Amino acid sequence: MDHLPLVGAAAASASSAPQGKVLDAYKKALATAASVAAYAVLARTMARELLPDEVRAAARWGAAFVRARLRGAEKERHTVVIRRQVDGGYSENQLYEAARAYLATKIDPRALRRLSLARSRCKEPDGSSSWSTLLCMEPGDSTTDVFDGVEFRWTSVETGGDDGGGKKSKGGGHRAPRESLELSFDAEHTDTALERYVPFVMATAEQLQRRDRVLRIFMNEVRSWHGFNHHHPATFDTLAMDPDLKKSIVDDLDRFLKRKEYYRRIGKAWKRGYLLYGPPGTGKSSLVAAMANYLRFNLYDLDLSEVRVNVALQRLLISMPNKSLLVIEDIDCCFDAKPRDRHRAAAALEQAVDFDYTSDSGGDDYGAPPKPYRPPGAELQQQKLTLSGLLNFIDGLWSTSGEERVIVFTTNYRDRLDPALLRPGRMDMHVYMGYCGWDAFRTLAHNYFLVDDHPLFPGMQELLAEVEVTPAEVSEMLLRSEDADVALRLLREFLHGKKRRARKEAAEIKNEEAVETKNE
Repeated sequence: MDHLPLVGAAAASASSAPQGKVLDAYKKALATAASVAAYAVLARTMARELLPDEVRAAARWGAAFVRARLRGAEKERHTVVIRRQVDGGYSENQLYEAARAYLATKIDPRALRRLSLARSRCKEPDGSSSWSTLLCMEPGDSTTDVFDGVEFRWTSVETGGDDGGGKKSKGGGHRAPRESLELSFDAEHTDTALERYVPFVMATAEQLQRRDRVLRIFMNEVRSWHGFNHHHPATFDTLAMDPDLKKSIVDDLDRFLKRKEYYRRIGKAWKRGYLLYGPPGTGKSSLVAAMANYLRFNLYDLDLSEVRVNVALQRLLISMPNKSLLVIEDIDCCFDAKPRDRHRAAAALEQAVDFDYTSDSGGDDYGAPPKPYRPPGAELQQQKLTLSGLLNFIDGLWSTSGEERVIVFTTNYRDRLDPALLRPGRMDMHVYMGYCGWDAFRTLAHNYFLVDDHPLFPGMQELLAEVEVTPAEVSEMLLRSEDADVALRLLREFLHGKKRRARKEAAEIKNEEAVETKNE
C-alpha cells in the first residue's frame, strides 16, 4: 500500500509530458500566426503607402481571378419559360408549338426512357386530309441542343392541375395542368439566345410546316385566284437534265433563300427571276414543278389572256402571299412578242399582207378584203394591258409588295422576247432547256426501270450524240412497255428513224442550195 502513491505520481508525470509538448507547440503556432498577421498588416500598410492605386487594383483583380479559378465556381444560368397558353389560358403560344416541332427533330428516341407520341390530322380545303406524327418529351425530361457553339438545354415542365384526389377548382371544374418548355443557357449567351437562337427555332419550325403541307396551284380568273391541290411528283432527283445545270439551279435557290438580310442591306426586293427557254418538250414545266416542290412554295400560274387592264394585273400580283412562285408560260406569246422598236414596222407589214377570201374570213358579198381576225378583247388588251405594267411589278415600285418570291418565265423562242424583259434584274438566271443528252437519258431510264446500266446503253449514247430528241419524246417511248429490254429496243428504232430522216432532210437542203447556186 505504501507504493501506491508512487505509482500514481509516476503515471501523472508520464501523462503530463505530452500535454506539455502540445501546449508548447500551440504557443509557438500562436506566436507564428501573430508574427504573420503583423507582417501582413505591415505589408498592407506599406503597400497602401508605397504602391499606386492602379497597381493595387490590378493585384486585387488578379487575386479574385485566382480565387475564382481555384474555387471552380459555376457560371450563372438564365432560364426562359415558354408557356403553352398565354393571356390567362385564352390563346395558344405559337412559340411553344414552334419549339415542340423543332425539338421533335432533335430528340433521340434511344436517349430518353419515356416519349410522348402525338398524331394530328390536317384537313385540306378540297376536303382531303393528311396525318402528321410528332415526338415530344414527357414532363421532367430534358434534351440538349447546340447552336453556333453554344449549348442550350430544353426541359419539359408541367405544373398545376388536379391532384391525385381529383380536386376541383373554385368554379367546380377540373384544372388542367399548365404545360411549358424551359430554355436554359449560360447568362453570357443571353443575347445569342434571344436575338439569334429563338428566331432560328421559329424559322426552322416554319420550314418544317411548309415541307409537310400540301402544295397548291392557283389560276387567275379576271381579278382573283382560284386554287387546287398540286401533286406534281417532279423533283430535282427525277428531272432529266444536265447534272451540272441542275446543281447550279439548286445552289442558286439555296443562296436566294438565305439572303434576306443581304437584299435588305443593298436595297433590293427579295425576289429572284428565272427564264426557261428551249424547244417544246424539253421539260420546262417539269422544272417549274420541281422548283416549287423543292422550295415548298405554292404555284401561281398567271394567264395574261384573262387580264384586261394593268390595274387588274396589279391586284392579282399584290394579292399573292410571300413565299410564292409565279410562273408565266410562253411569255413570247404575250404582248405580241415583238420588241417595241419593231412594233410600227410589224404593223405596216401586217397591212400589206393578203388574206384568204374564204367564207370564214369575214369578207363581204362585194369581194372587199376581209379584216384580219383578232380575238375578242384583243384591241382592249393591247391598249390597256402593257408590258410596262408587268415590268413595273417585276422590278419597279410594285416589286416590294411582297418578299421571298420566285418569278419564272418560259418561252420556246428567246429571240422573240422584248429586250426589256431580258435586262439583268428582271430575269436573273437564264436556263437553256436543251435536247436529251446522255445524263438526262440515264435519269429517265432509272426513273422508269430502276436500272443504271444495260447492254443497249453504249449504242444509245452514240445515237443521242447524233440525234436531236427531246426528253418528252424519250419518255413517250419508254412508256410503251414496262419491260426495259422492249422499251429500250423501241427507243433505239425510234432514234434510228429520226437519224435517217435528219440525213434525208440535210441532203434535200444541200441539193436545193446547189440548185440555187447553179441558177445564180
